[in-house]
Order: sequence, then C-alpha cells, then structure tokens
Amino acid sequence: MKDYLLKATAYDSKVRAYAISSTNTVEEARRRQDTWATASAALGRTITISAMMGAMMKGDDSLTVKLEGNGPMGAIIADSDATGDVRGYVTNPHVDFDLNDKGKLDVAQAVGTEGNLSVVKDLGLKEHFTGQVPIVSGEIGDDFTYYFANSEQIPSAVGAGVLVNPDQSIRASGGFIVQVMPGADEEVISRLEEKIQGFPAISTLIREGNSPEEILERLFGNDEITIHGRLPVRFQCKCSKERVERAIMGLGSDEIQDMIEEDHGAEATCHFCNEVYRLSEQELETLKERV
Repeated sequence: MKDYLLKATAYDSKVRAYAISSTNTVEEARRRQDTWATASAALGRTITISAMMGAMMKGDDSLTVKLEGNGPMGAIIADSDATGDVRGYVTNPHVDFDLNDKGKLDVAQAVGTEGNLSVVKDLGLKEHFTGQVPIVSGEIGDDFTYYFANSEQIPSAVGAGVLVNPDQSIRASGGFIVQVMPGADEEVISRLEEKIQGFPAISTLIREGNSPEEILERLFGNDEITIHGRLPVRFQCKCSKERVERAIMGLGSDEIQDMIEEDHGAEATCHFCNEVYRLSEQELETLKERV
C-alpha cells in the first residue's frame, strides 16, 4: 500500500485531525541514512509528524523541523511541504539501545531529554516564522504536542510510531495529529481525551493493516468524521547537481581555482539522501567562467 495521509474534521468541525501511513517513506529514509533500529524509530517519528505538519500548509509553503537533544544521536532534521514530499536525516544514524521498560525502542535515550525542538515555516514572506520549545520527553510525539500548545497555542495530541524488523527494515510506521479548534466545549475535549488515552499504539494499528481512514474511525466513530483531503506521501529530496553548482559558484572564482589545483575536481554529498555529486576539473573551469 502506498503511503498517504488524510485531512479531516470531527465533532461538527470542532476538532481537526490528520492520520498518516508512512511505512514506505520511513523505509526509504532508513535505507538512505543507514539508520540502526532506535535511530530509525526517532527519524521515522519525526518524518511522519513533519509530513502531517506540511499538509497543514498551502501552495509552495514549506517547513523545516529540527529536534536537537543531548542524546548520542544528535540532531534530527526534516523538511516537508504541502504536496506530501518529506525528507529527513540524523546526525549519527548508528545509534541503537535495548528496549525500554515498556518494551519499546528507547527513542528518548537516543534523542535525549534536554534540548530544543524548532520549526521554521517558509510561507513565501520576507521573514520566516520560527517557533521553538524545549524538549519535554525525547519521545518526539510528546515534544510536538508541547510545541503546538505553547508555540502555536493549539491544544493538540500527536502520536507517531515505528516498528523495525530484525533485519533493520521498517515494518510499520504511521501517526496522527488531533487539534481542538476554538469554540470547542468541555464535553468535546473530555470525549477526545478519553479516546486518546485508551488508543492502541499507532504502529501496531498500521502493522495490523489499518488504513488512515480506519485509524480516524477508531478515534471518532464512523458518523463523526468528515474527510477533506487525501494526500500521497513520499520521501523526496530537493538536491540536484544544479544546486551543487550554484553553491560552488557562490564560493567565488578564487575558491574554485583552489579546488581545481588542489583537488582536481569537487565532490559533494547530500545530507538528506546521501546522493554524491562529482564535478570534474573542466566542469569547475566552466563554473569559474560563469562567476
């Protein structure tokens, strides 16, 4: 099944909801990053949530998420946009630990429990919107819940889960975001809290074959949901040889000449997808002439 997400409302539009199946997308990120199990879970949760946040945007708008804790994995970076494209990477992909006391991958130990979560939104304006909050648990879902409540003032519940196979591939990945809209009464909030508290692990639901539609049905009931959109989701990098060439030209002709004389060419690797771009001496000569 191809990855996709749903946009929906429930309880007479008093609640906004997103649900996503992201197994293939996270597997592509894992393959490109060569992440070990715990790092895969952390990266997968971040990519999954970032994809849903991208779906909240419009047109050419995009956002960048950075989760930087004090754990051994270092920073997690993810980009997403309104079309369903998402990408991400971790500073140290080779991090893995024994399962935690709940029998799950110990993402908090990999991420760390101190640090910051920041979200930068490019809305096509002169200034970018930036929101930042401290990490509250390192479990990622809790940290994004805190971000929405404190940086965007939207009471939210954020869930994301990743199951990893013994061979390190991704078995299941998915998530949801539920947000209470202004004007929602206490009865709606209480019903929602009760549903979410008893909700099964999202990765288990995906592993059992539940679709985003079925996840929302379990959350709200068949007659409570109005679907507003279905968006395909995929790992898609924005890198290209042309971007590398523009970056090299930005260094100036003297720096390019040094590359020609000392390195006899240039090589650049994309952090997100690990694609390697190589430029020959002749290509560098051509770029130098265009500076």
